[in-house]
Amino acid sequence: MEAKTVYFEKPGETNTTAVFELVRQRAKDLGINTVVIASTRGNTAVKAVKILKGLKVIAVSHVAGFVSPATQEFTVKNRKLVEAEGGIVLTAGHAFSGLSRAMRTKHNMYLLGDIIADTLRIFGQGTKVSCEIVLMAADAGLLTAGEDVISVGGTGLGADTALVLSPANAHTFFDLKVREIICKPR
Repeated sequence: MEAKTVYFEKPGETNTTAVFELVRQRAKDLGINTVVIASTRGNTAVKAVKILKGLKVIAVSHVAGFVSPATQEFTVKNRKLVEAEGGIVLTAGHAFSGLSRAMRTKHNMYLLGDIIADTLRIFGQGTKVSCEIVLMAADAGLLTAGEDVISVGGTGLGADTALVLSPANAHTFFDLKVREIICKPR
């Protein structure tokens, strides 16, 4: 099989529309119906549900309290817009950091989740994010392990990375498979 991989000159939000257009085409080519995207405030999710109309879009947001106690960064307005278009918004604890971040903050210790996240960042922040959000969506029961999906992550705001992944749950992390790289920053 031959497939095209697109490399962006720079990471970040300026690539978002191009990423979703590439995702739409690759999903069609492969017969994939589900796209999982990272979206902190919901702006990327709103773009996704419009461009990826007809596909199941799962937007994964930061855990409540990520920035400050009792706050949710994904806005109520954006949640309503995404859900009105048939998208699903999942807010869950980060698969790689949860307790690892607590230990790092309090005891200056790095644990397995930190090491896995840092290893995936070798391929780019969006690659790490794309893998992590698929674990989170699988753990929430929104994905079936082993059924290919497209996962979209980014560096900071917006989207700049898209992967075809075979999902796994966090407790079976090493069953997660990166099938294809659709695009990523160079």
